[in-house]
Amino acid sequence: MPLLSEHHDSGELGDRLRDVHTVTAKLIAEIIDETCRRFPSVGQTEKTARIERLIESEAWADAALALIDLELPQWQVRRIAYDEGEWYCALSRERELPDWLDRSIEARHADLPLAILSAFVDAQRISTPRSRTSVPIVPRDANALYEPVCCDNFA
Repeated sequence: MPLLSEHHDSGELGDRLRDVHTVTAKLIAEIIDETCRRFPSVGQTEKTARIERLIESEAWADAALALIDLELPQWQVRRIAYDEGEWYCALSRERELPDWLDRSIEARHADLPLAILSAFVDAQRISTPRSRTSVPIVPRDANALYEPVCCDNFA
């Protein structure tokens, strides 16, 4: 049974990443399939090739950082820290702002690549544009007795 293929919600994907203990090529491939819009990138073939080489050589942390560079160019790593058996990874759009002003994405895991990947999935979820039309949607279940009224003052 595939680990992530049944779940297409990136919130659920982030929850599932917290339960995984190690990164595998299959896990990275499933994350790419479910969250990445630019991979493989036609305009940036060298970045795509680099990510593929990193995955083949099992350089998971470097592959996760390269995915952030390709998929989320506006995001940067703000902090990577190890404390009491867990890795903490923070991604930010405004790295130069003080911590208390910055709205960063933070993730933690016992495994460094999984902490980075969790932060990547959360940032990808926030950055993904929701499909909305430019025109507001009118409810189709309007009451039959409903009549629009003009309330402008023409006096």
